[in-house]
Amino acid sequence: MLDRVFLTRVIEPGDETGGRWVRERGAAEVVRRLREGARALPGVSAKRWAGLCARAAAADPRRDLAVARAAGVRFVAPGTAEWPGQLDDLGDARPLGLWVRGGPSLRMWALRSVAVVGARACTEYGAHMATTLAAGLAERGWVVVSGGAYGVDGAAHRGALGAGGATAAVLACGVDRPYPPGHTGLINRIAEQGLVVGELPPGDHPTPSRFILRNRVIAALTRGTVVVEAAHRSGSLVTARAAQRLGRHTMGVPGPATSALSAGVHELLRGDAVLVGDAAEVVELVGDMGELSPERRGPVLPTDLLEPRTRHVLAALPARGTVTATEAARRAQTTGDDAIARLYELRALGYVERHGDGWKLTRQTMISVRGGRGPC
Repeated sequence: MLDRVFLTRVIEPGDETGGRWVRERGAAEVVRRLREGARALPGVSAKRWAGLCARAAAADPRRDLAVARAAGVRFVAPGTAEWPGQLDDLGDARPLGLWVRGGPSLRMWALRSVAVVGARACTEYGAHMATTLAAGLAERGWVVVSGGAYGVDGAAHRGALGAGGATAAVLACGVDRPYPPGHTGLINRIAEQGLVVGELPPGDHPTPSRFILRNRVIAALTRGTVVVEAAHRSGSLVTARAAQRLGRHTMGVPGPATSALSAGVHELLRGDAVLVGDAAEVVELVGDMGELSPERRGPVLPTDLLEPRTRHVLAALPARGTVTATEAARRAQTTGDDAIARLYELRALGYVERHGDGWKLTRQTMISVRGGRGPC
């Protein structure tokens, strides 16, 4: 893992040449060659190799990990238990690893996630649609993923949080440095109740190219992407097109034919994107994916695979009826944010389901209870 931490400081996100080096030679060998600064690896000019070696000379992965730990940030590498396997669909453009801030499991949350993206300078209509879509998705047990930016992104995050649901922000900078600065409070709240994710090491800053490359992670991480308002050159269209290339569902919310901020969405809808107007229509589309469909839940997994604190939250749910997340937190002797995070994890595993403001055991879990095999 230390080698991959080192490489996040040296190789830019989405660099397919660097990704190919790691795939073909292994991270340790790439780190060794960069530190030696001798013969260049194939596929780069001498000038670019010199720049990479200069970065390598300044890299200190142990320091980065120490700074991350102090900020409550962990590093998740490919092949580890928390790594979302769908990111592997990016091939050599796959992240070298992800820096994650927040308590929930990234892998479990990504199982039932939808991206809601769109214009930064959105209209009141765009903000309203993003908020209501995100709230509806959260109420249906889906994690809302966006980029933490102004406009549609912020509205989507707030909609999910306002519904007491789950949301994750994928940043184009170090996750210990909320960006944009005006969203510091929002991103800190997301980190407390959900997840903040990024490819760049602590303290690193965003650039225009990093915003564009960040969008491929949003597309790959989620089951589908919804675009709410986007001009012809909007970065959110990059997310949608990446989703299409990856075989993910792509959706658009229509707007006035005269609105330049809806022109990019309408262009998507003239292609392979599907028109959606509310959360139910989004779930109807993304929910038709095997065991993730709301109508076809998979079997309950053995509870001994759960972390002890997650089992405590599961045990807080009654055999009949529903309880609020606040009541579950009280019974499990934990915080409200922790209870919500673990309830969504249990939802992804098929143990519980959400009904309005309440949570209850699924039918499969109830069968286990009746059969004398309690949920925990």
